[in-house]
Amino acid sequence: MSTMYPKYSRRREGDTDIMEQRLLTTVTHLHLFLSRCAGCGVCVDACPKDAILLGMVGASIRGLTEEAPISINPEKCSYCGICVVLCPYYALRLEIDDKPRLPILEREGFPTYEVTAEIDQEKCVRCTICYEVCPNGAIVNEVPVFEGMGEGGVPRQTALDAKTTFVLEKDKCTFCGICAMLCPAITLKRVPFSAEFLGNDGEITWNEARCDACMVCVEACPHDAITVDRKVFSKAKLPGKVSINIAKCMFCNWCEQSCPSKAIRVDMAFVGAIRVNTWKCPGGCSTCIDICPCRALYLPIPVPVTRMDKDSIRPNIAINYKLCNVCGACVNACPSEDAILMRRTGIHVKGEETDLYKKILAKMCVPRTSKVVEKTFGTVETKVLPPIKKKK
Repeated sequence: MSTMYPKYSRRREGDTDIMEQRLLTTVTHLHLFLSRCAGCGVCVDACPKDAILLGMVGASIRGLTEEAPISINPEKCSYCGICVVLCPYYALRLEIDDKPRLPILEREGFPTYEVTAEIDQEKCVRCTICYEVCPNGAIVNEVPVFEGMGEGGVPRQTALDAKTTFVLEKDKCTFCGICAMLCPAITLKRVPFSAEFLGNDGEITWNEARCDACMVCVEACPHDAITVDRKVFSKAKLPGKVSINIAKCMFCNWCEQSCPSKAIRVDMAFVGAIRVNTWKCPGGCSTCIDICPCRALYLPIPVPVTRMDKDSIRPNIAINYKLCNVCGACVNACPSEDAILMRRTGIHVKGEETDLYKKILAKMCVPRTSKVVEKTFGTVETKVLPPIKKKK
């Protein structure tokens, strides 16, 4: 009996769903990395074959179900790679015969995101705040760990481009040992006491690498025998480097907003805005907060009753618009009708804007709002809003 081609299958390996198309001479795999998928639904709008459906985003991201935030039909998929190109979180990868390939770029041409995430190394002071705040681990921190950050760290004085001098006036020194008792950079080797020699004598050595010119030895010396001087040749800038791994960056803007030296620039892919209707938000839900990949949504600090305006409503949820990249994951997960609204007005791309891309762009810019409707078991839809009427 002959084997019929093509063959299709779907399997899960670890945190990866793998869709397979097996032809007579070619095997194609579409990988969905569940740990990276935010349920934004961009791939759903982007797929020209309607092979991708939105799943239960909130339950999936929260770990309440083993199902993925999206579902891909391996038989309907054309394995063109458009979803890979447009996924803002690098959650999809296409391989043909075990090699990463994107046929849509190779054969027909398709624009790619024009985004920016860069650190000006001249302005960067290596404080690593960006490394601490990045919600996706996209910051590469190559700054050494110094002793102030924990045991076993690099001596702090190595961070300076400086020269320290230590001068001991031996005719004043009595080898009392007070300086060595106080400072780890000073060592005293005293001549052993004996009946033959009752005086104080010995040798004092100083380790420049351990000296931070704190002047304690100078101030504590009872005989003014020590002089310490430090000359700094340049402004202190920690060694090492802080950079951004673009393959992990979600362009959420946390690093740019948190950088004290304004050394980071981030330009997002999507143009538009998310709006939260707080009076329609059910209290105690917080689904959108839990699943937001950019951590742009938060529970506002309660306002004392004495400070509230008359007839005002205390919001259950709030959004920091500087951090939101308008991905739409919150809209897809919110169970309350019209609590979250999303309107994209454009996408920053580079390359030829083909007719296919323009059709996808139109779908991605359809205004929508939260109202998760499960028409088919295991898949959901969101409520679509009427287009914005242009003023004449």
